[in-house]
Amino acid sequence: MEPKKTRRQFGLWDSPVSALSLARNLKFADVAWDWDGSLVWLENRSGMGTLVVQPADGQAQRDVNAELSVRGRVGYGGGDFTVDHGQVFFVEADSGRIYRQSLAAGAALPITPAFGQAAAPKVSPDGRWLLFVHSYEGQDTLALVDGQGQFWPQKLAWGADFYMQPAWHADSQQIAWVEWDHPNMPWDGSRLCMARLKHQQGSLPAVEETFVIAGNENTAIFQPEFSPDGRSLVYVSDASGWWQLYVYELASGQHRQLTEIPAEHGLPAWIQGRRTYAFAPDGRGLYFLRNQAGSISLWHLNLESRREQQIQLPGGYTSLEQICAASHGIALIASGGSVPVRVITVPLLKEGEDQPVRIWQRASSEEIPESAYSQPQALRWQGMDGETVHGLLYAPHSERYEGIGKPPLMVIIHGGPTDQALAAFNSRTQFFTSRGYAVLEVNYRGSSGYGRPYRDALRGKWGIYDVQDAVSGARWLVEQGLVDGQRLVIMGGSAGGFTVLQALENYPGFFRAGICLYGISNQFTLAAETHKFEAHYSDVLLGELPEAAPVYRERSPIFAVDKIRDPLAVFQGEVDPVVPRKQADELVEALQRHGIPHVYHVYPGEGHGFRKAETIEHLYQTIDGFLRQFVIFA
Repeated sequence: MEPKKTRRQFGLWDSPVSALSLARNLKFADVAWDWDGSLVWLENRSGMGTLVVQPADGQAQRDVNAELSVRGRVGYGGGDFTVDHGQVFFVEADSGRIYRQSLAAGAALPITPAFGQAAAPKVSPDGRWLLFVHSYEGQDTLALVDGQGQFWPQKLAWGADFYMQPAWHADSQQIAWVEWDHPNMPWDGSRLCMARLKHQQGSLPAVEETFVIAGNENTAIFQPEFSPDGRSLVYVSDASGWWQLYVYELASGQHRQLTEIPAEHGLPAWIQGRRTYAFAPDGRGLYFLRNQAGSISLWHLNLESRREQQIQLPGGYTSLEQICAASHGIALIASGGSVPVRVITVPLLKEGEDQPVRIWQRASSEEIPESAYSQPQALRWQGMDGETVHGLLYAPHSERYEGIGKPPLMVIIHGGPTDQALAAFNSRTQFFTSRGYAVLEVNYRGSSGYGRPYRDALRGKWGIYDVQDAVSGARWLVEQGLVDGQRLVIMGGSAGGFTVLQALENYPGFFRAGICLYGISNQFTLAAETHKFEAHYSDVLLGELPEAAPVYRERSPIFAVDKIRDPLAVFQGEVDPVVPRKQADELVEALQRHGIPHVYHVYPGEGHGFRKAETIEHLYQTIDGFLRQFVIFA
C-alpha cells in the first residue's frame, strides 16, 4: 500500500531536487572508443572540461587531463577530442590549440600553434596526419597537421564561410567534409565535399582535387562517414523533407536513400562533432538514432538487405546521443524522462539475444529514485491559425504530496530557435515538477525534429509563431482543466528569452511572470554584434537589412517594454559573445523606467549558457524565490 500523501498547495512542495544538486550535476559532451576497448568521455565539471578514461583492462577510471580544460570554441563549440591507439588529441579551451596526450600517463604536448581556434580533430587511418577545422580572425578553413606537431599546419580547403565534420577514407588519401556559406545556417543548405590528397616527401599532404557530391543552398547535409572498406560514403540529407540516411558509391557515383520513414535521422549542426549514426565494425550495417515525437531510439540497418531492426534498451532510455560503435560495442550518452544522464555501452546486435546496458558514468549521484520524477507526455495541439504544434508535458509529481486545486504552469521555450525539447532527462524541468508545477516544453513551429517544412515555418515569422504557439499551448492546457490559468509562467534562454519578452509584450497579463536568460532584446544590435556563426541568421528569420528594418523594430522587445506589466526575472552572462550583456542592461534600464517589478543578475565569467556550479545554484535559488513572491503568493 502506498503511503498517504500530504495535501499541500502546488508550487510549495518540499522537493528532493535542490538548486545545489543541479549545480553538482556533470554534463557529458562526447564519448569515444579506443582501439583496445578503452572508453573515453568528456565531462564538464563546473566549467572545466575533463577527459575520463575507462581502461580496457578493467582498472579504475581516471582523469586524463588535470590542468588543461578541454573545450572547442569554433562557433558554439563541440568537436573537442578524438582518440587513436592510446593517444587522445584534444582542443584546449583557452588557447584553442590541439594537444596530444597518452591515455596511460604523461604530459599533454601541443601540436598546433597558439592562434585561432581548432575543432573536430580526426586522425588518419594510417596514424600519420590530423585533420581539423580552424578559425582565425573570422576566416574558417579545413587544415592538416602531422600527429607529432613537427610541421606547421597546412590549409587544405578555404573560401567557404564554414567547415564542419571532416572524415577520412580508409586509404588516408581521401577526405570528406561539410561546408556552407552565409546567410545559410548548416541546416538551411550546405555542401558535401570530397578531396584527393597528394603526398610529397618531407612535407604535409596537399589537396589534388576537390568536388561536391551532394547538397546545395536549399539542401542540408550532415555527418559524412566513409565505410570501413572504403567503397562508399554515408551521409544524412534533408532533401526529402526529413533527415534521411543516404549512401554514395565511390566507384559508380550513385546515391541511394537508405531510410524512408518520416522521422529525423540527423539534427541541426549547432556544434562540431555531432553524430547520429555509426558503421558496424564489419561495415555491413549501420547503427543509427531515430527521432520521433521527441523520443530517440536505437536501430540497426543491414546495408545489403535494407532491413531495419530496433534495438530495445532496457531501463527507460528515450534520449540517445553521440553514438559510436566498435568491436567492443556501442557507446552512447543516454537518459530518459525519469532516468538521469549516463554514459552507457550496449553489445553489438546479435539476433535473438537481449541487449544488456552497462553504465560507466552517471551525471548525478542518483540518490533520488526514478519514481520521484515526472515523465514526459508528447502533445499536439492546434495553434492560433489552426496548424499543428508539438510539445512535451510534464505533470507535477511528488512521492510525498498531492496538490490542492490546479497546478501552476511553467511554459519553457527552447533556444535556437532551431532546436528541440526532447524526452531526455532535464533536471531543470524536474526542479519545477517536484515543487508542484506542471511544465510544458514547447516545440513551436521552427523547431527541429518534425521535418523540414515544420522547421522552415519560422522563416520571417520569428517572434510571431513561437509566441503564438507558446500561448496557444498554455491556453489549451487551461481549457482542458489541467493547469491554473491565473498562474502561468513563461521561461526561456537565448532565442527562448526573446520569445519570453515578446510574449509578455504582446499578451500582457496572460502570464503571471516571465524568466529571461540571456535573451535577445534588440534585433538590430544582435545582427551587428553577434558572433560569426549567427551573423546572418536573422536574414532568414526576419529579413535582410536595411529593407527589413521595420520588422526588426517590431520584433525588438526593447522598443515596447512599456507594454509589459508582469514581473520579469533577467539573468545574463558577463562575457556572452552571442547576446552581449548590453542587451540585458538596456532591457533592465527600461524596466526600471517603467516601474515593472523585476530582478536582475549578471554572472561574472559566464558566457552564453551557464557552466559554473555557483552560478547554477544561485540561479535556481533565485528563480524559486521569484516564483514564490510573484506567482504562488501573489
